[in-house]
Amino acid sequence: MSNPALSTGGQHLSTDEKKVLIKSIISKYGIYFVFLGLVLFMSIMHPAFLTVNNILNIIRQVTSIGLIALGVTIIIITRGIDLSSGSVLALVSVIAASLAQNPDWGARMYPALPMLPVVVPIVVGLAIGALCGGINGFFVAKTGIPPFIATLGMMIVARGAAMIYSDGRPVSSLTPEYNFIGQGEILGIPFPVILFAIMAVLCYILLNHTRFGKYVYAIGGNEQAAHVSGINVGKYKILVYILGGVMSALAALVLSARISSGQPGLGNMFELDAIAAATIGGVSHSGGIGTIQGTVVGALIIGVLNNGLDLLNVSAYWQMVIKGVIIVAAVVFDMRKNARKS
Repeated sequence: MSNPALSTGGQHLSTDEKKVLIKSIISKYGIYFVFLGLVLFMSIMHPAFLTVNNILNIIRQVTSIGLIALGVTIIIITRGIDLSSGSVLALVSVIAASLAQNPDWGARMYPALPMLPVVVPIVVGLAIGALCGGINGFFVAKTGIPPFIATLGMMIVARGAAMIYSDGRPVSSLTPEYNFIGQGEILGIPFPVILFAIMAVLCYILLNHTRFGKYVYAIGGNEQAAHVSGINVGKYKILVYILGGVMSALAALVLSARISSGQPGLGNMFELDAIAAATIGGVSHSGGIGTIQGTVVGALIIGVLNNGLDLLNVSAYWQMVIKGVIIVAAVVFDMRKNARKS
């Protein structure tokens, strides 16, 4: 009779060893199995899901959430949170759009502004995102205010500032050069997808192959120990939130260019989807644990879920309920996993 134990490299595994191996595989690659299972389920439920046009639509839609989620991932690794992402996106979108006007319309709304090259709204938008993130980081690092409260305040302020700046109206009629950011293609690949891929690679390198990344994990793992070891915790917390603000600004440029309009109502609840993507991707809210690749897959899961539920005509209200349940379930799973490790 054959031995039922698994064999690896000529060695047999006991039943307990097999269980440990299986748990290890699920813990490490479970998110990928979930993604593939969700794609398979949606493909069975609706024949239009796997069409080329729908796949491209999912990828385009997920880029804005994905960009925000990259920044949120690094923030959560330091035991922080950012509730202001969606509001910062809205503020950047209206200001950047006001600086990217077509001559035939923009001069009438903003007569004092000359027609500017596309680099101007991009740089100004990124600077505003960095400023908002820096303010968040300053309050978190220097005043001891919990990240939840600091970023909640910025969420309200940034949304109000977007309303004031635009007078509550969309800022439309943007230049073709600006619209290329959200609508253009290079070699048949949508530019937003290329941008998201580039930023994901850069964030991966930043977290895994730089001193910054080592310090981020150290701060999240044990802030007091990081401080004692000589890490300037306050400085790196500020830098982390600045990075989060820049990623929100990038998302604002992509989204406003995709819809050819900056709107003060853009980005509503985007912070929920970004936090959900990071959490589903395995980023621990206990700090010190998380990967960029996991967040990318988490963002894709959110995109597939949103698109699939739309195709199945599920109410937007129920979609919010489902995503909320997913976030809680992911956090519970993370807590149980960490408890078993300890």
